[in-house]
Formats: sequence, C-alpha cells, structure tokens
Amino acid sequence: MTNKELAVLSYELRQKAVDVIVDAKAGHIGGDMSVMDILVMLYFKHMNISPENQDDPNRDKFVLSKGHSVESYYTVLSEKGFFDYETFKNTFSRYGSEFIGHPHNSLPGVEMNSGSLGHGLPVSVGMALAGKMDEASYRVYTVMGDGELAEGSVWEGAMAAGHYHLDNLCAVVDRNGLQISGTTEDVMSHEPLAERFASFGWHVIECDGNDMDSLDAAFTEAEHTKGRPSVVIAHTVKGRGSEVMENKAPWHHKVPSEEEYAQIQTDLTARKEALENA
Repeated sequence: MTNKELAVLSYELRQKAVDVIVDAKAGHIGGDMSVMDILVMLYFKHMNISPENQDDPNRDKFVLSKGHSVESYYTVLSEKGFFDYETFKNTFSRYGSEFIGHPHNSLPGVEMNSGSLGHGLPVSVGMALAGKMDEASYRVYTVMGDGELAEGSVWEGAMAAGHYHLDNLCAVVDRNGLQISGTTEDVMSHEPLAERFASFGWHVIECDGNDMDSLDAAFTEAEHTKGRPSVVIAHTVKGRGSEVMENKAPWHHKVPSEEEYAQIQTDLTARKEALENA
C-alpha cells in the first residue's frame, strides 16, 4: 500500500473505532485517534507480523504500552485479519467477552497484557535482549503514551536498552501533549524529551505522528540505526480527525452524544475524501 492509501485507511479505521466506542458506551477515544496513524504504518508497512506468521519465533514483536487505546489497536488487528471486526465490535467491553478494555494476550496477535502504564518499555527491552541472545532476526516495537513517561520504570527500561545497545528495539512516544488530568507539561514536564532519551544512549527521531510520509521515514531510519535503540517521538493531535475532539483533554475517555457522533463521522469522512482526492 502507498502512504496515501495508508492515510485513507487510517481514517476508515478511525470511523470503525468510533463505532466500537459508541456501541460499547466506553473507550479512550482521544488517544485512539492520535495513535491510529502510527499503528497503521507499523502493521501495514514496517512490521513483519501477520496472522500467517503469528507463531513464527522470528515474527516482529509489538507491545501497546498505552493499552487504554485498545479500541484503535483491536480495529487495526481486525483489519489485518487476526480476528473478525464485527465480533469485536459487537462484544467489546461486554460481560464475558475476551475483547476487554485493555489488550489481553488470549487474543490472536496480542503479545502481552498491557495497560498498566510504564510496563511496555521494560518488557520490550526483555524481548529485544532475548532476541540478541538468540541471534534472532526479529525487531521489537512498543508504543507509549507521553503521560506514562512519568513512570520510573520507563527510564529504568531506557537505561537498560542503552546499556545493552538494543538496536532491534524501537520505542514510539505518542506525543499528543494531553493526559486524563490536563497537559503533560502541567502534570509532569517531560521536556527536553529528546535530550533525556539521548542521555540514555538512544537514537532519537522526531516526526509528525499523524503524517504517513513522516512516520515512514522515521521507522525506516530506526531500522537502519545500528548499535543503539531508537525512539520515535511522534508529535500527534489528541482526538485527531474532528474539531469536536481535537486537543481537548476531556476527550481522553468519553463517549460521543448522538450529535457529537454525527459530527465526528462527518468530519472523518471529509478528511478521508480530501486525502483520496489529493
């Protein structure tokens, strides 16, 4: 798929994720919208992972550390063919369903249970270190929210990754600048974020996390970086796709009203069509 086709797909999947949230009456919609382009670029262009090779030890590994954005994650996995979208949509967050509000590794394509913030990077460091010890060919990717960077375990993992020169590891920060209680800089300042990661021995790449060309270039650079781990600081917009939600902290976890839903879907359709006609 071309980057233009991937951009169009990301808006189609945003629409599906919004439908899931409305049906379930629950979901972290703001982060779902900001991270969608990152997930689409990884799963449909850069990662060696599919339903056909999910049991291959040399498949690439992915951990959604910001597990509360599970609606976008499951939507991407269903589009990739790991499971049926309608089954996911119709059972998400219902009693007895495996499709719960954070990723669960009982489901095809999910490497680990996640959502306890700060755990994704340390576990990914372990996966990458195991790959080095086994001389395996796989790469490890993890996506973190910027709010979770306040967790100390993130920086313990960062220190270990730099120490062991894990160039098979790529961490991604969904840098949308907002978390449940406000801006990340008001809650716990992360800047200068690039310099912080660099001080632990990481190769730092900054990009527009809602632009497919920028993401493609960032992940390609990470794949060609040798001798140290890479972090992609992806600058994104929380609630990306509709002015109803964009850059608004209350949309961290919120279910749209009927009127908001209609406007959000209209806005997403308009942006998708603009991309198609560009």
